[in-house]
Amino acid sequence: MNKSYLEKELANLGPALRTNRQRVSNLVLETPELLPFLIEIVFEIKNKTSLKAAWVLELVCADKLDWLAPHLDYFIENIGIIEHDSAVRPISKICNFLAISYNSKKKSVIKIKLTSNHIEKIIETGFDWMISQHKVATKAYTMNTLFLLGKNHNWVHEELKLIILQNISKESAAYKARGRITLALINKQ
Repeated sequence: MNKSYLEKELANLGPALRTNRQRVSNLVLETPELLPFLIEIVFEIKNKTSLKAAWVLELVCADKLDWLAPHLDYFIENIGIIEHDSAVRPISKICNFLAISYNSKKKSVIKIKLTSNHIEKIIETGFDWMISQHKVATKAYTMNTLFLLGKNHNWVHEELKLIILQNISKESAAYKARGRITLALINKQ
């Protein structure tokens, strides 16, 4: 199995139903050598299957986040090029997975492999997502990511707090709810 095989599977994925995404995710989980191709396709933003690759990568990372470790440089270097909301959401969720793993008390390859440069890039991209016109799911995952990564960078919490307070009155109910939770967490620090 190679990249063109995976692209064919992604092209035939169908609508974004969980069962369809899970089917291709299971293929990658059963054939780990497809993962580098999947990550590559995610960032080929002119490729029609790029969005679907992002959806599938989210599910793969939900199961096997440590598999992303050897690809962190490439993944994090490119997260900022993703623009389409349907791809930014799963990428923001993967960044949230990384932040959770990094801050966990459990040992993981992610804790070892996630460098300060990676964290800076995730923070920088996260703030870009927070101030851009993205949907609430992206912003909710990003709030949590920035909160977790900001535990070791005080300025991150201050900036995040400012952005949330600036936007909370004009955002959706879901944003307001997640914003209040994040503000409460920041204030506890």
